[in-house]
Amino acid sequence: MATKICYYEQLTVTKTASLDDIKKAYRKLAMQHHPDKNPGDKSAEAKFRDINEAYDVLKDEQKRAAYDRYGHAAFDQNGGGGGGGFGFGGFGDIFEEMFGDMMGGRRGRGGPSRGQDLRYNMEITLEEAYYGKKAKITVPSSVACEPCKGTGGKDGAAPKTCSTCRGAGKVRSQQGFFTIERTCPSCQGAGQVISDPCPSCRGSGRTRKEKSLEVTIPPGVEEGTRIRLASEGEAGMAGAPPGDLYIFLSIAPHRMFQRDGANLFMRLPIGMTTAALGGEVEVPCIDGTKTKVSIPKGCQHGHRFRLKGKGMTVLRSTARGDYFLEAAVEVPVNLTDKQKKLLQDFEKESDRKTYSPETQGFFDRVKDFLDELAK
Repeated sequence: MATKICYYEQLTVTKTASLDDIKKAYRKLAMQHHPDKNPGDKSAEAKFRDINEAYDVLKDEQKRAAYDRYGHAAFDQNGGGGGGGFGFGGFGDIFEEMFGDMMGGRRGRGGPSRGQDLRYNMEITLEEAYYGKKAKITVPSSVACEPCKGTGGKDGAAPKTCSTCRGAGKVRSQQGFFTIERTCPSCQGAGQVISDPCPSCRGSGRTRKEKSLEVTIPPGVEEGTRIRLASEGEAGMAGAPPGDLYIFLSIAPHRMFQRDGANLFMRLPIGMTTAALGGEVEVPCIDGTKTKVSIPKGCQHGHRFRLKGKGMTVLRSTARGDYFLEAAVEVPVNLTDKQKKLLQDFEKESDRKTYSPETQGFFDRVKDFLDELAK
């Protein structure tokens, strides 16, 4: 009879390992050697049985103590350790938690699986985000088969409970001390079978088809807004509920406005003369109208104007954000000789009071700095 390998060596842990360390080692090895991940590999199947045997002993305080004292003889049917096989204990719950859908454990109990959710990316303009819109989209999807009305059975016949697993979606097999659960091979975990499949969909209950939908985009949506259309995703298998369709919105860059939440921003070029003498300029608004902005005398570069309530619509609200304009004072270029002469005359007639407060402050700081260096 072959000598059994030490349980601690089976799980690659030391004899002083904590229960948490043992659980971690077991889960890692179980995932690695699980039969479903190694189909047809007898050595992996044997390794899987060995690590489960080792884990079932070492996770139990009393069994581990007996093993540490008597070794494998503690669980030998002919030994003094008391009794026959040790069974699974709480292994089934851990196994279900670890492998879940892979073994059909949880999936099979709910019957045919719900249809997949779909994602549709849509780009809209800033104006469309302001006003909202109705859009028609075409989505490639799986829809319920018309001849069988989504049941998968010929002429709409309903599926029957699987006789192999009796609707559980999984089957169990005994291998020595161990009970192995696998997805039912007859119904593939659905718990139901179709004896006479629909020729149009071959029993799946759905077919590929493009469908047109109308989407209502509310005013005030922002970048990344998600709109959910319930039950407009892929059809479920064999009459199961369909998934949902999620529309993800992106806002195209605007040639004039920048957006930050409900507020809008625009750079407003202002000529040097208008900035110095003051005046009035007309600016566009997001709603297509125009409004006049008064430029104060001596307006400086970077000065910000706020137009309250002239920004974006707020989602699910009657409120609106604000519209901010940032003055960009422009220096004239390509001057004629006459214009240069006029500017030179202006410079001769100017003193420090003519300059802006920022310029005066700058020269004051320069003077103070130089004075300190001279001391």
